Amino acid sequence: MRTDCGCGCGGDATRTSAFVRPRFFAGQLLTEDDLGLLVDYTTAKSRLHNRSLYGPGVICGLGVTCAPCGGGTVAVHPGHALDCAGNDIVVSCTEQVDVQALVRERRVSALGVDCGEDCDDEGGRRYGLYVRYHEQPVEPVAPYATEEPCPSPGCVPSRVQEGFRFVVKCADDEDHRHNPGTRLLAGIGDLTRADRARTRDRRLQHYLDALSTAAAAIGRTFRFDAADAGRYATSLAWLRQNAAGEGPPPPPAAREMTEHVRALASAVARFDTHDAAGRRRLTGEYPDLGTVQEARGLLGTACGRLAATDQEAAWPDPLRRSLARAVVTETATRIVPEQGDADAPLEVRMLAQGTPLSHALRVEFRADLGLVREWLLCRLDQSGGGGDCGLRTEVAAVDVPPPLPAPPPDSTERATVAEVQRIAEATAALTVALRRFLTDTACATLNPPCGDCTDTDVLLAHVELDGCDVVRICSATREQVLPGGSAYGEWLPKLYRLRELAERLCCRPAPRHPGPQLPPEGDVPRPYATGLLGDWPRTGDLEEMLSLLLTPAPGETPPKALHEQVYTTPSEVTDSMHELAVLRTQVAGLTSALEGLRTQLGSAQTEMARLREQVRAPAGPAGGTDGTTSGAPDGTADGAPEETPDAPPDREEPTRRPARRGRSSRGQKPGETP
Repeated sequence: MRTDCGCGCGGDATRTSAFVRPRFFAGQLLTEDDLGLLVDYTTAKSRLHNRSLYGPGVICGLGVTCAPCGGGTVAVHPGHALDCAGNDIVVSCTEQVDVQALVRERRVSALGVDCGEDCDDEGGRRYGLYVRYHEQPVEPVAPYATEEPCPSPGCVPSRVQEGFRFVVKCADDEDHRHNPGTRLLAGIGDLTRADRARTRDRRLQHYLDALSTAAAAIGRTFRFDAADAGRYATSLAWLRQNAAGEGPPPPPAAREMTEHVRALASAVARFDTHDAAGRRRLTGEYPDLGTVQEARGLLGTACGRLAATDQEAAWPDPLRRSLARAVVTETATRIVPEQGDADAPLEVRMLAQGTPLSHALRVEFRADLGLVREWLLCRLDQSGGGGDCGLRTEVAAVDVPPPLPAPPPDSTERATVAEVQRIAEATAALTVALRRFLTDTACATLNPPCGDCTDTDVLLAHVELDGCDVVRICSATREQVLPGGSAYGEWLPKLYRLRELAERLCCRPAPRHPGPQLPPEGDVPRPYATGLLGDWPRTGDLEEMLSLLLTPAPGETPPKALHEQVYTTPSEVTDSMHELAVLRTQVAGLTSALEGLRTQLGSAQTEMARLREQVRAPAGPAGGTDGTTSGAPDGTADGAPEETPDAPPDREEPTRRPARRGRSSRGQKPGETP
């Protein structure tokens, strides 16, 4: 059984264990080393328990009051405290402490640097009165003569007296209490950046299944049921009363009108995915669909008014503003025309699910995917990877579509199936990776770290001096020893709920996104995306766990955020990245044009082969009036050369002048040469 620490990779030990206790046996020669080791072992174990199980602070007593005679002296009453090294500090009787003398001592030791001004200056000075563990050797005795080559000269102390001393320092005491949110912030970093990545991931989640379904359901119809008919009737009735009007609607009315436009456009888009027979069937089942053309007109009127609305006032959040703009743009382009937009099946199917996908929104989705991926890689690098060992490799392997330059306003450029599938696959991978990272980071907070002991002084009170006199003492803010210690004691009420959540979240298999399950045939059943433009509540066990960790309870120490260095990308780099994105777009356009030319070349080659076969086919005998065959003298039709079997079939024949057709001698005039 090994009791020492190895190198961490299965090799031999590189250091001995932290604690070694003596072992006694009969006939053993005891020396001062053996007995000293026993004392050191018990003392170190006691300090370890004090440090880890209880933490620093005042256990009881040690009240600080004004001295009876006043002046610069205070009274410290008996009590017990622990410092951060685990030392017991016991004050057995009331001590009169000359604060002014301690201030002078501090000024001398600090070479005149003080927290406040001199004793004669006006104004109060604030200090912290601390007690410090102090031990000194006492009771010297003369040792007996030994056979040691270098015996100790004179007397040697035979005891170690554990005591204390008082000091004053600037009132900037360190708080040793541990808040689990501190460790969570160490993992996720700056809350603003983390929230930016999580919010964009939440918007992508609203589109994930819709993107996958739209790409897989090309050529298929969407199911139109009673819920769609109800949304159609409700939104149509609302727009009949509110669509018409002069000028853009005010922000509250614009938000409500946008929701009704989205709902009505979704119902009409589902209707448009059906052919003529399917539309007649739906109109028979839901008579309200007989007003589809009226609905298109109302949608056009509403989109015209919404286009002139102050978008920033109506939608202060830029993420929802982009969604609202996509609702207006896509509805006006794909739904308002009399027969819809049959050339954009992807966009129509996205509208049918209540998730419009415009050109501008696709550009934002590409940028959001890049932002989430880079944030995850940065946090995994800085937090050490946590307990999910393969997460960083999987995130680095995600194929994120490259960013694109901002499109012109109200661009109606259509998406391709390949682009939509690529965005959906990257979204599914990064959504799962983000949840895995947050879960792993939140679960790690339940294991409090061992605190670093940099200052062993224990704060007793804050004292305020006016001149040379102590005028006020405050002991309310000093650190107390809590049940459960400084690591757990403060947030012990949260611990039970956190452990319950951890049982459902932590140590579980990594979650996977199942994706939408589509039937092999028939109408595609897809729900309408409710709440797309509203608030996106964060619910579930993981969100509750993060909220418990980051929201301090009344009186709880707030989590300490890390001060990270922010790196700003130079403008030259951003300009180069923009130019690179433009070049990528141009290359993609040239690639598409080249594919089109290849298709046209293939069609031309096919047509050329067909014409060649027609030319090679032998012509039937054309009976002349004189019984001769009309054509060239060699008997070939129309003077065409005979086929050479050895000639390759794909080689074009040289151009020949057509042979002159012979004329019948019956039609010649006298004197003419045939």
